[in-house]
Amino acid sequence: MQHSLSESVEMIAAAGYDGVEGAVEELADRSRFRTMLTDARLAFIPLIYTEGHDPAEHLKNFSRLVAMAAEFVPTKIVAHAGRDLWSLDEQLRFLEAALRVEEAIGIPIAHETHRRRPLYSPMNARAILERLPELKLNADLSHWCCVTESMLDDHSDTIAFAATRTIHIHCRVGYENGPQVSDPRATEWGGHLAKFESWWAQMIREQGDEKITVTPEFGPPSYMHTVPGTNQPVADLWEVCLWAARRFRTMARL
Repeated sequence: MQHSLSESVEMIAAAGYDGVEGAVEELADRSRFRTMLTDARLAFIPLIYTEGHDPAEHLKNFSRLVAMAAEFVPTKIVAHAGRDLWSLDEQLRFLEAALRVEEAIGIPIAHETHRRRPLYSPMNARAILERLPELKLNADLSHWCCVTESMLDDHSDTIAFAATRTIHIHCRVGYENGPQVSDPRATEWGGHLAKFESWWAQMIREQGDEKITVTPEFGPPSYMHTVPGTNQPVADLWEVCLWAARRFRTMARL
């Protein structure tokens, strides 16, 4: 959003959203932000990103950021945690330790199916989920489409399995060659939209309307396509996200 934090919060509340999701470490004044949310009657889902040279550094950052996120007493936390370049054994040990941090803090943590992270592909995610039955997901299947260069027709069993672990959804529509279509409202993307909505409906059936939460997470340039030579987005990001939120609410009865 291109506005101040207070203006953005006011816009979000006025548009009928139930809450916001954002990176907790990027908040310059967490106390002021909590007051803004309370005044606007908005919930908050903190998002955390881990970095480091090895799993030990990532775990140290994970523990620190989870504690920071817990200050907001959220219903859940979304995590980009760990790295795709680690071996499967390293990923499993890191995520097992992350589960113990989650257990200690008492707040569900949804690990995102994001590129660069351990759950970056349906193949790797399946191997991890089978070994860690407590692990919960934030499903953003646009990344899996991009990684496999497909609409996941060969991975329907894994999507069904992932749906049983999904507690949060990023409802961005991706396609075979990228994580975000130019505009999900455009007729040429109708088939892709229908496919994603079928996956989201599957997740809702597994979890129920009351348990699952959703963020319409279409992104700005360079996630959003731009007009060549101008870097101007081909669609209005606020309108795209609001359209997605309203459509999802109608579809899911949320």
